[in-house]
Order: sequence, then C-alpha cells, then structure tokens
Amino acid sequence: MSKQKEEKRLCQNCGTELFGRRDKKFCSDYCRSAAHNEENKDYSNYMRKVNNILRKNRRILAKHNPNGKAKVDVTVLMEDGYNFAYFTNTYETKKGGKYYFCYDQGYIQLEDGTYALVVRESYVK
Repeated sequence: MSKQKEEKRLCQNCGTELFGRRDKKFCSDYCRSAAHNEENKDYSNYMRKVNNILRKNRRILAKHNPNGKAKVDVTVLMEDGYNFAYFTNTYETKKGGKYYFCYDQGYIQLEDGTYALVVRESYVK
C-alpha cells in the first residue's frame, strides 16, 4: 500500500505553505484578519458615502431626541445637515402617516409642519 502524496496547502491570503491542522486556511492571525477585512470592505466610494450619510442622519436625530420622543422644526434638522433623501426603512401607520427611520431613530411629519422624533425600541429584537 502506498500513501497518496498530499497536495501542498497554501495560505488563502499570502500563499505561504500551511502546516498543522488539515482545515487551516491562513498562516497567521494577521493573514486571517487581512483576508476578512478585504472581503468585507465597502467596494466603492458610493457605498461609503451612503453609509456615512446614514450614520450622520442617525446622529442628528439622536441628538435632538435624547429622551425617546421629541418635536422639532424641519429647519433645525436641515441646519444640522440632515439629508432627507437617505433613510434605512419606513413604517406606514393605519391612518396613512409614514415614519422614516435611520436605523432605530425615526421621524414623522406632523400637520403643523414640525417633525415628531421617535426611537424604534423593537428594531433590534
């Protein structure tokens, strides 16, 4: 009986030959981390731009809504740089109103032209 010659296993990041466990994919923690970061990075400037806008919008809403419910004039949000074109999701009420959310922070326009700010508690459940 002859043993089959084992094929060399190489690090998926740098190509260095691997030794040790048969299911090993990387030669070091550095290579594992570098490969993971490369795989999960934003691949375009557009995605980075949108993500930055969404984070900024959420920060602005949270700043003006420290207690979970608040009322604010649209000019206050605009002066802080809120971009109304970007939100993560919406929620339509039974009466036809529409909440716009940036992650857990949201708003709805009221009849007097102001905005009611809310926090969506069940967002992460």
